[in-house]
Amino acid sequence: MKRKRIVAAKLGNGHIGLIEQDVPPLRPGTVLVQVHNSLISPGTELGGWRGLRRELAEPKPLPEPLPFGYSNSGVVLEAGEGVQAFKPGDRVACIGAGYAQHTNYAVVPQNLCVPLPEGVSFAQGAYAHLSATSLNGLRRGQPEFGEFVAVLGLGVVGQLTAQLYQLAGNYVIGWDRIGFRLDVARMWGIHAAVNVDEQDPVAATAAFTAGQGLDAAVLAFGGDADQAVKTVEKCLKCAPDTHPMGRIVALGGPRFLYTSTLTNVDVRRASRTGPGYHDPAWESGADYPAVFVRWTSRDNVAVCIRLMAEGRLNVNCLTTHVISLPDVDAGISAIINDPDRILGVLFQMQH
Repeated sequence: MKRKRIVAAKLGNGHIGLIEQDVPPLRPGTVLVQVHNSLISPGTELGGWRGLRRELAEPKPLPEPLPFGYSNSGVVLEAGEGVQAFKPGDRVACIGAGYAQHTNYAVVPQNLCVPLPEGVSFAQGAYAHLSATSLNGLRRGQPEFGEFVAVLGLGVVGQLTAQLYQLAGNYVIGWDRIGFRLDVARMWGIHAAVNVDEQDPVAATAAFTAGQGLDAAVLAFGGDADQAVKTVEKCLKCAPDTHPMGRIVALGGPRFLYTSTLTNVDVRRASRTGPGYHDPAWESGADYPAVFVRWTSRDNVAVCIRLMAEGRLNVNCLTTHVISLPDVDAGISAIINDPDRILGVLFQMQH
């Protein structure tokens, strides 16, 4: 059986293409999925391609075409030995680099799949990985009901994170410098949204918290975050001894100095979907005892899918582009130079 797989072109110039190859063998503990939709990572994938296209004078040849992707959804065609949770015909959302890729047929370990209810579309299910990443970031932040939280960066992960914090009973203010992203956040109902290029985020956040200061902040972006953290520090609640207090969750790939002025601030890293992911034995079915590990990657995905089914986690408003499988390079080329108008980009595998 053959499949089509979206890959970075061998020329290494930021373009992508299709290759045809054999579908991987069905190993014990895995399922074969006919993929309907997959979600592009707007930061690591689109950002990487855009950067390479700027370097066309000096392309970086790849030894082999490079596959990518880690979040898709579809229908189970076959279940491997030892799989009891799924059968042919089941609708599923799948996660995992190396498994839930941009392809029309994928072989995925069973614990990296969750059932997709009839009320949740394949397009919605393709948000599984980034939704679970956002939820795991929330769990790492340990929010308490009624707290004030700032989410810095309203890309796909930032939007999902802000929604989940509000669902957890927090008051959320979003910071970004791209008007389109702020408009999307206002559309789904964020409590407050600030364009940091047009408005002082310190003053806006002080007003939002009625002078109490933030309990927590989430850095949902990559790259240099030194200035962002310095600004957040001014917005955190402050003890009578003048020390800022609260929590900072580094959810994207931010880089910043942990200075002496952050002494009483908890800094927490969160960069995966939850426990189990990257443990091959767990992924294929060797589960952890729930009494010790309540929220695995699979559990986090399942909660997010349930919230979508209940209409409480809105991913529809995040989808800005849908590109069909035969048109992958033309479709990406048409949008890649307008990053400020891009959020969720879906590949459509089936017609």
